[in-house]
Amino acid sequence: MMGRLLRCLWQRWRRYKYRFVPWIALNLSHNPRTLRYVPEESKDKIISDEDVLGTLLKVFQALFLNDFHKQSDILTILPEPVKSKYQDLLAVQYQRVNLLENKHQQQNIFKPEEILYKTLGFSVARATSSLISAGRGVFVTKGLVPKGAVVSMYPGTVYQKYEPIFFQSIGNPFIFRCLDGVLIDGNDKGISKVVYRSCNGRDRLGPLKMSDSTWLTSEIHNPLAIGQYVNNCSNGNFTSWGYETRYSNG
Repeated sequence: MMGRLLRCLWQRWRRYKYRFVPWIALNLSHNPRTLRYVPEESKDKIISDEDVLGTLLKVFQALFLNDFHKQSDILTILPEPVKSKYQDLLAVQYQRVNLLENKHQQQNIFKPEEILYKTLGFSVARATSSLISAGRGVFVTKGLVPKGAVVSMYPGTVYQKYEPIFFQSIGNPFIFRCLDGVLIDGNDKGISKVVYRSCNGRDRLGPLKMSDSTWLTSEIHNPLAIGQYVNNCSNGNFTSWGYETRYSNG
């Protein structure tokens, strides 16, 4: 019995230690899993930044129009470079509103995953794996995902290399370390959740929130904000990729 328990604990440690910041720091120089050599930055990209940003803008524009009445107030305070991306959509939506004969007619609101399907041809969601002890993962729930498509974003609190993250990293399998050493804590539970909510409240402008915190709940407004549940890597292969979004600084 004791031997079985020790083996179980050892297996959990072997999976978790790559997320434990003190262990990473001590083994960074000689562990092939935590240190990757990329001769040029461009060679570490599966798809270009332009394609990624184009896809995200398409999805966000569709989400904006779907929830126009709530999002229009936020649009007015955004920086001009960002606001310009939505000005054409804003004009079109105003025309639609003016054409409504019945002022009490409500806009047909679709769920975020439905918007994702209508925009990109597929939808993804978090779900429990059918494999024993595999935990939760990300599944394609509708449509087909073409090769090289953006399928997720990595939400979370961003920590620069010089910022402490010791306590947040304990028992936390969602620490994402970028190639430049920046850490993203995508855990939606425990102390990580408390830290993100604190940052979200700190950065708000009056009643308007400057970052999305719905990824901490079961009602996600951004259907792509599930990248922390996508498998990351093993010693042999990178099994899947997510595009991280830096919602809030720690």
